[in-house]
Amino acid sequence: MFKSIMTLLRGRAYDAEQSFADRNALPILAQQIREAARGVEAARKAVALAMAQHKLEKENGEKLAAKRAALEARALAAIGQGQDDLAAEAAHSIAFLETELENSRKAQAEFESGIAKLKATLRTSEQRLTSLQQGEKLALARDRTQRLTDQVPGYDLATLDDAEATLERLQSRQQERELTRDALISLREKDSPAAIIEKLAKAGCGAPLDITGEDVLRRLRQKAKPADETL
Repeated sequence: MFKSIMTLLRGRAYDAEQSFADRNALPILAQQIREAARGVEAARKAVALAMAQHKLEKENGEKLAAKRAALEARALAAIGQGQDDLAAEAAHSIAFLETELENSRKAQAEFESGIAKLKATLRTSEQRLTSLQQGEKLALARDRTQRLTDQVPGYDLATLDDAEATLERLQSRQQERELTRDALISLREKDSPAAIIEKLAKAGCGAPLDITGEDVLRRLRQKAKPADETL
């Protein structure tokens, strides 16, 4: 019995932990991404430091090689002059320099190999961090949309359908009123005396209502005729 109770308590504790994690997933994710970003930045600095150290070691190797070449040239000169003691002393120094140069070359090779691996790891980490940051933005946008939906009572697709139907009915009634108004105006104009007179004038029954350019031109031509033609 006691074992069952303990199992039940552990199960409830796990459920409570999961529920807490689900409710606070976004803040937890944001903190994890911040920590990951700090880790990526630290890795970037480590790569930069390794590159700087590699450059220094390479310069040190070049200096050692230059010293070795200069010392060897002088040792050869000492041998040519028969100064064997100086040549032997130079030989010991050359051996020391060659050992140092070999160690420097090994260090440079290790730096090159290590830097290549660090760069590859850094690129992968940067890509994963970018993907996480983009995912966080999308998750945040979805969460805000879902919260807005949950906070508005009755906010669903049915509400949108109802609104569209209301708008369609409103537009239909407005169109109906406009057509009715136009029909009434047309009927009033059709039955009015002024409309009938205008219609008769256009048919040539009686004097025209409007003065046209042809009327003015005929009047001007009449005025321009000589007096004898008018007699």
